[in-house]
Amino acid sequence: MTPVNHTGVSHTVFRLLGIPGLEDQHLWISIPFFISYVITLLGNNLLIFIILTKRTLHEPMYFFLCMLAGTDIVLSTCTVPQALAIFWFHAGEISLDRCITQVFFLTSTFIFESGILVVMAFDRYIAICYPLRYTTILSPTLIGKIGVMIFLRSYGTVFPTIYLLKRLTYCKSNILPNTTCKHIVLAKISCDNIRVNIWYGLFVLISTLVLDVLLIFVSYMLILHAVFRMPSQDSQNKAFNTCVSHVCVIILFYGPGIFSVITQRFGHHISLHIHVLLASVYNLAPPMLNPIIYGIRTKQIWDVVLQMMSPKQK
Repeated sequence: MTPVNHTGVSHTVFRLLGIPGLEDQHLWISIPFFISYVITLLGNNLLIFIILTKRTLHEPMYFFLCMLAGTDIVLSTCTVPQALAIFWFHAGEISLDRCITQVFFLTSTFIFESGILVVMAFDRYIAICYPLRYTTILSPTLIGKIGVMIFLRSYGTVFPTIYLLKRLTYCKSNILPNTTCKHIVLAKISCDNIRVNIWYGLFVLISTLVLDVLLIFVSYMLILHAVFRMPSQDSQNKAFNTCVSHVCVIILFYGPGIFSVITQRFGHHISLHIHVLLASVYNLAPPMLNPIIYGIRTKQIWDVVLQMMSPKQK
């Protein structure tokens, strides 16, 4: 498909290039994408299976972890199969409607996962500061309501993006130098004024991800205040250990994203393929490593995994 550039012509089909400038290396680049996707599917599905089938794990922390695992599966499925299709079959053509749909689900799933991390920070605060009332406060009814609220916030916030992208006329180009469709990347190839898109994108960022980071920070300040008031060193160590996995997941989720935003804002001398690769790491690493971190760091889950691997052992 040859790109057309006539004023007044609005493209309805686009071509995703994959990793621009590294097209001849796509087959090799696909290997870590494929491996990470397989590990993501196996690890997160195993985590969900263990939590749902073991009654001893039917506690608030594990239900939130189950939500996180499900979100990671959706997040990877929104991006990796499309990238592999480009790498293996040069199947980069994508319609405008499908592209906007991918933008919607990818962005809303990111926001949903961010919301879950906030709730998990709140969960750790309740578990450490109010251990005797932990299951009473975080009842199954409240957990369900929290899940619905996170869902409505993430999808409701991103929903106007569909209209903001549909209203544009795409006459500059039909080439997208990426593995996935993204809001601003798609908006930049339109011939219209995209100031509203930029400002709304900034509003979404501040009202969700930035706010979530601040809420997590406040939660951990309260947790640290409570931990340092504990009478014994042993109690403090146990409290810190319950937070290690969550802190690792937070760093893994927000760290690459913040680094990617900084490089896009200030790293104008950095090659385009570096920006795309950094964004890909942001999509690949957290869903793949989250179940590994929680599986290894959480004794109850690790014990179940060992029992499944050695069923004859008592």
